[in-house]
Amino acid sequence: MFKNIVRLEARAESSHLMSYASPLIAIVLMMVGGLILFSILGKNPIEGFRIFFINPISDIYGLGELLLKATPLMIIATGLAIGFRANVWNIGAEGQFIMGGVAASAVALYFYESDGIHILICMVIAGGIGGMLWAAIPAFLKTRFNTNEILVSLMLVYVAQLAVSWLVHGPMIDPEGFNFPQSRMFEESALLPILIDGTRLNAAFMFALSVLLVGYVFMYRSFLGFQMQVAGNASDAARYAGFSAKRMVWIGLLSGGSMAGLAGMTEVSGPMGQLTEHVSNNYGFAAIIVAFVARLNPIGIFFASLLMALLYLGGEQGQQYMNLPSSISNVFQGMLLIFLLGSDVFINYRLKWGKP
Repeated sequence: MFKNIVRLEARAESSHLMSYASPLIAIVLMMVGGLILFSILGKNPIEGFRIFFINPISDIYGLGELLLKATPLMIIATGLAIGFRANVWNIGAEGQFIMGGVAASAVALYFYESDGIHILICMVIAGGIGGMLWAAIPAFLKTRFNTNEILVSLMLVYVAQLAVSWLVHGPMIDPEGFNFPQSRMFEESALLPILIDGTRLNAAFMFALSVLLVGYVFMYRSFLGFQMQVAGNASDAARYAGFSAKRMVWIGLLSGGSMAGLAGMTEVSGPMGQLTEHVSNNYGFAAIIVAFVARLNPIGIFFASLLMALLYLGGEQGQQYMNLPSSISNVFQGMLLIFLLGSDVFINYRLKWGKP
């Protein structure tokens, strides 16, 4: 009976203004939901809000941590956005991030006790190639056998996690590390230079800003970027114009894979300084939310990455000062995604009452 009373009806035309306003609505709803969540958990909601959203960035070190955690998100989300605009759904950036970190670590360990800028350059190249090769697997299977790139890229995440676990328990284990599953600590020559004294913010942040700029030029100022946008918005028109669908798949997946691999390199050569089986902090999955909150726009990705990084820091502060569970930041990320998807539904559809 209820389905005859309330239904969703497609709007004749979706609102451009609301499409850009919906991420802001989702953020506000997430914060309201957070206040309710704190109350349910028996915590002071005002104090929870202060600790979660204000306390992490109350000093220069906190601001450095915010930019540090936002850096890999900016890099990965930009690469993913290129593919998403062409409806190429790379959901396996987490695995590509891991394999980029593995490849970069292999270079750092190969040149152990060596010196020179060539080490970092080789690590950057290896990180990008490592992530790209991992993304090439779903690209090949999609273009050759028409497999679903969502499932293949996602399943490869677990293969990557098992692979890095095997490496740090075996071939890449620190021989002087008392059998802890980790590699040697990298030499100074394999570490990214610090940008601001007293913080952990390193040169990867400047690289992330460059990636955002290049991504913007590619998406909005290049013919290939235009082709990918047309392929995503009007596949029939793209096919009529002679745009290669297979080419779009390869570009979409390889761009996402290379950027995720580069982000993995910045993590092992930055705050970690070594390879462990916990090399990623779910950055690959969080970057998917960042890309959609940002409406696949590099400018929006910058601000959405800062928000997501703040949720990571807020979760750590919540554990420390409010005895909240470690998954609290994931809860906020989930609320943000759910509210964004809910807002998008009402951009394209309206509620209608009565029988159809």
